[in-house]
Amino acid sequence: MTDQFNDKTVMVTGASGEIGQAVVKGFLDGGANVVAADRDIEALSDMAAKLANGGDKLITVPTDVTEADQVQNCVKVAMETFGRVDAYINNAGVEGLVAPIEDYPEEAFDQVIAVNVRGVFLGMKYAVPALRQSGGGSIVNLASVAGLSGGSGTSAYNASKHAVIGLTRSGAVQLGPENIRVNAVCPSPVIGRMMSSLEAGLSPDDPEAIHEFIVSRIPMQRYAGTEDVANLILHLSSDKAQFLNGGIYTVDGGMTAGL
Repeated sequence: MTDQFNDKTVMVTGASGEIGQAVVKGFLDGGANVVAADRDIEALSDMAAKLANGGDKLITVPTDVTEADQVQNCVKVAMETFGRVDAYINNAGVEGLVAPIEDYPEEAFDQVIAVNVRGVFLGMKYAVPALRQSGGGSIVNLASVAGLSGGSGTSAYNASKHAVIGLTRSGAVQLGPENIRVNAVCPSPVIGRMMSSLEAGLSPDDPEAIHEFIVSRIPMQRYAGTEDVANLILHLSSDKAQFLNGGIYTVDGGMTAGL
């Protein structure tokens, strides 16, 4: 445990997911107050129980990131409870379906864009006034290596993560003069539910073959762990990263080095 986030308040969306839980734990271990947001109320409650050592430093706020009033309320609760917001982590995301563009259901495409793009936009929109009131801070958006290239069958996900990078760069240019830094993290495939779902979608008969193929393209010969991603998010949110703004940071074991 460290004290690098003492007296800081951090908001994390998608907090009950695998990366989200690692991020919440990392900030709590660093001494931060954490506002954990997720639309899955039961999973959010389970996460809070699992991290019960957070005590009164951890509060949970059921939040659908696609709904402006809910995102705005989440920020309001953070300010009313802790009096400030120093970092906002746009972590909520969905993978969508695996299908060719011509067969991709429009409603499924819209859902991916709603969560992965609108959700990030709303998070930035409503976090900025709170960050400004707190004297500046950090926004970290979860993009993906899928936002740096194309992908067959995953058009909605790829498009959404390209958009997250665009929002990140635009935010960095606008908000930098106010001491609000905006960066994006682009993980390679991460061990967990999302990749298991995508592997099964890409090859229903042999998902393990997809796993092995992807791993073969990663020089470090493994998927990222949730802590690999969380550690970078924590660094970008810390005072040690005060001049890091507008960066698109890969945590991919070298996967994109050969692109």
